[in-house]
Amino acid sequence: MDDVDRRLIALLQEDATMSYAALGKEVGLSAGAAHERVRKLRERGVIRRTTVEVDPAAVDRGVLAFVMVESTAWMGESAAAFAAIPEIQEAHVIAGSASVLVKVRTATTERLQDVLRRLYEIEGVSGTQATVSLETFFERPVTPLSAAPSASG
Repeated sequence: MDDVDRRLIALLQEDATMSYAALGKEVGLSAGAAHERVRKLRERGVIRRTTVEVDPAAVDRGVLAFVMVESTAWMGESAAAFAAIPEIQEAHVIAGSASVLVKVRTATTERLQDVLRRLYEIEGVSGTQATVSLETFFERPVTPLSAAPSASG
C-alpha cells in the first residue's frame, strides 16, 4: 500500500459517496485509475465495506455502555453467541481480569439491563461489569497514519 492508497482510504472515510472522478482528481489519477485502486483495496480486504455513519440517538440507541464480560472458560469460540445480541456493536476477546469486552448501544438503561441478562445466557459467562458513557468526545475510524492530516496543516 502506498501513499495514494492511503489518501484514497482517507478520502472515502470522509465521504464514501465521492465519485471516482473526484477521488482521482484529489490524488492525481484518472477516474479509471482511482476506480481500479479502490477495487484492488476491496479485493485485498483493506476496504471491508462501505457504510454510513448514523447518529445513535436519532435511531433510539442513545445509551452507550462498555461491558467487561467475565467467564469460567475460554470465550474465543463464542463469537456467534455475542453476535446474536443485536445491541452489541463490537465484541473483543481481551487479556486481563475479564475475557471479553463488548460495546453496547441501547435506547434506555432498562434495555441495557436486558442485554446484560442475555449475556449471562452465553455459556461460560460468569459476570459482567458495565460502564455507561455519559458523553462521547469523538470516535474516529482507523486511518492509515501517513494519510492523517498533519497538526500544522
